[in-house]
Amino acid sequence: MAYADFTLDTVEPALGLTIRPGELFSGVGPQPVPAWLDETLELGHRSAALVSEKARSEFLVVPVLLAARRAFAGELTIFSGQRLDVDPSRGLVGECDFILAMTSTVPRLKAPLATILEAKKGDIEAGLGQCIAQSAGARQFNERGGHADWPVFGCVTTGGEWQFFRLDAADVILDTKRYYLSKPGEILAALAEIFRLGERSRGHDA
Repeated sequence: MAYADFTLDTVEPALGLTIRPGELFSGVGPQPVPAWLDETLELGHRSAALVSEKARSEFLVVPVLLAARRAFAGELTIFSGQRLDVDPSRGLVGECDFILAMTSTVPRLKAPLATILEAKKGDIEAGLGQCIAQSAGARQFNERGGHADWPVFGCVTTGGEWQFFRLDAADVILDTKRYYLSKPGEILAALAEIFRLGERSRGHDA
């Protein structure tokens, strides 16, 4: 069993989690959107190659992540297609589309991991079980690296639609609000808040 084998129906009993709705980024206003991002996303939407998950990742998701990284002053590395093999006995093994780690750029994955992002072609719900399992793996990875209290967020996106959640103890808090690429400033704001919470946790670690 691996991350990709988990579904919404199986991830809760398998990993001892409870999924519940909640507000993750209430009161957080949209971020400024750089002109280059608007132009890049417009070109991405026009691309005939957006029929695949890989193309959506490259043309729509990566530009947003790069813009969020550029706006963040702290340490942050974006890993693409990185394996996160943590606990084979629980199925916490496999590849993640994107892992955002709050570390300086290094060749290997290093804790603390802040966000796991899974890109799907057209069905958010179909990817949630997989991404929740990946986030559970990220939390276990952080615990081994001495960052047990770091918040771990996940996101499943079709490129045009973004669904965030937070892993909080045994609860998966699924954001009641979905974000859309038609308003990229709101997605950037959500990512900025995740990074801010990570920086706050860094201060607690110190």
